[in-house]
Amino acid sequence: MHAGLTGKAALVCAASRGLGKAAARGLAAEGASVAICARSQEPLEAAAEEIRAETGAVVLALVADVSRQADVVRVVDETVRRLGRLDILVTNSGGPKAGLFGAISDADWRDAVDLVLLSAVRLCSEAVPHMRRVGGGRIVHITSVSAKQPIPGLMLSNALRPAVTGFAKTLAAELARDNILVNCVAPGYTRTERVVALAQAAAAREGAALDTIQARNIQEIPLGRMAEPEDIADAIVFLASERSRSITGTTLAVDGGYLRGLL
Repeated sequence: MHAGLTGKAALVCAASRGLGKAAARGLAAEGASVAICARSQEPLEAAAEEIRAETGAVVLALVADVSRQADVVRVVDETVRRLGRLDILVTNSGGPKAGLFGAISDADWRDAVDLVLLSAVRLCSEAVPHMRRVGGGRIVHITSVSAKQPIPGLMLSNALRPAVTGFAKTLAAELARDNILVNCVAPGYTRTERVVALAQAAAAREGAALDTIQARNIQEIPLGRMAEPEDIADAIVFLASERSRSITGTTLAVDGGYLRGLL
């Protein structure tokens, strides 16, 4: 892509697998040094080693739970200390609990707010001063098509992904003069463990076969197939690159045409 990322430093969250890992690999392949974080050390270290071997990039593995403020502060500080700067932040987290409204407790709501919304807010709070120091940066929030079109059975995601989108849109206007661009990537049905788990939950809820649920999901995608994590990563790399220099405050859906709205 010739993204102009050589010499840049990135922090990618929830990157031991799935979309975060693919994003970290994509940024590393374009020349960025990358810090990745996740809660479990063993898969995180394995992901870091795999990306190093594939790209030759510097890849740091930092164990952290982004739903905890102290971990967010530590992981950003450690990234800057070891990589010398921070140019790119990719916020990401495990999806919140699936379920209908009646099955979600106050504790579930509080946990989801910390995981989905406050993790993004706190990561930006810590990262922005470092980006200002180097004259600009890129923030990319991984959200979901549920930010634009609610998905049945995902009450928490449907409520909180739009909150992240609203935060990102507002922050983009505030940071534009600092040359810090803020955007969202909204994946549709993508071949990840999370999507399989959601299909299993829907199958259990409806008393249907898993294959039936998965086929129904694919039928709703005009392209007729699920996206791969690398498809999402390519969009993230573009938004993190110099080629996106006039794009801020937007949400890029990578969904095979799943969303039907005009905007």
